[in-house]
Amino acid sequence: MVDDATQPAPLLPPKPQTVPTDSLRPNPHNPRVLFDEEPLQTLEASIRKVGILVPLTVYKATGSDKFTILDGQRRWICAGRIGLAEVPINAVTEPSLAQNIVTMFQIHKLRKDWELMPTALKLGVLIEQLDENRDAALSDLTGLDVAVVTRCKKLLWFDGEYHDLMLDPEPRNRLNADLFIEMYPIVNDRSVRKADWFDKKSMIDAFIRKYQEKTSGFKAVTDFRKIKSYLTLARKAEKETEIIERLRQLVASDDVEIADLEIEAARIRREAESLTKQLGRVRAEIDALDPDSFAAEEGLWEELENLLRALRDKLANAERRAI
Repeated sequence: MVDDATQPAPLLPPKPQTVPTDSLRPNPHNPRVLFDEEPLQTLEASIRKVGILVPLTVYKATGSDKFTILDGQRRWICAGRIGLAEVPINAVTEPSLAQNIVTMFQIHKLRKDWELMPTALKLGVLIEQLDENRDAALSDLTGLDVAVVTRCKKLLWFDGEYHDLMLDPEPRNRLNADLFIEMYPIVNDRSVRKADWFDKKSMIDAFIRKYQEKTSGFKAVTDFRKIKSYLTLARKAEKETEIIERLRQLVASDDVEIADLEIEAARIRREAESLTKQLGRVRAEIDALDPDSFAAEEGLWEELENLLRALRDKLANAERRAI
């Protein structure tokens, strides 16, 4: 038996480097720029109890005497707030601008408390740096879902003043990115954009105000989908001129409601399309019906006879050929 004293000590993993808290700086290319107070207070309370358990990932930028944070900015903010003199770090090689943004996306994978607008801005930098605009390729690069990439690109379409509204540091004053994403198909509708009265800024501002003040029937951001539906149905019914005029009135007046956009001919077309699909399903079920198997189901046959009489009456009223 070998004496325990002669056994080599077990190898322990290397401890992270510890550096002064003020030797770090935020990453200027962090896709997340909004840090709301309530989550910070929760993290701060945890750090007070157990300290920083996960080292911050940092790099030393060329020409800088400070470490730049790749991952862990919230931990660093809390460390400064409670007066921690030092923080644990893992230092990595300085990345390029594109690598920096891609790395931060892949580290964080768009955590649920991220706001979408800051993410969109950094995605915009990546698009410019890499000259890459394909949703699937950007998704592969960043780890973001394709749907998130698409939503971000819609936000980038809006001017900077609207970006600022989504980046307000005070959560109560901040406009939700969903408002602009839902508005996007209306402001970009081909019929709307070619109208002689169309003005992008005026329409966006009117929609924002109506949504905030809950006028013209606006109750939720999804109400913009109703407007888009009315536009689409009116176009199918060849009532494009009429719907565009009604939309102009909606934008201009709070007395006009979203429901006022519905055109009767378009409503009839919508209901006809829905009923046609339902009748197609019923017909398929009737075609598949085995008379021998259901011969004793008297109620079924009576209802089919009632249906046949109703169909013949409607066809006669519509002056269709008798069948």
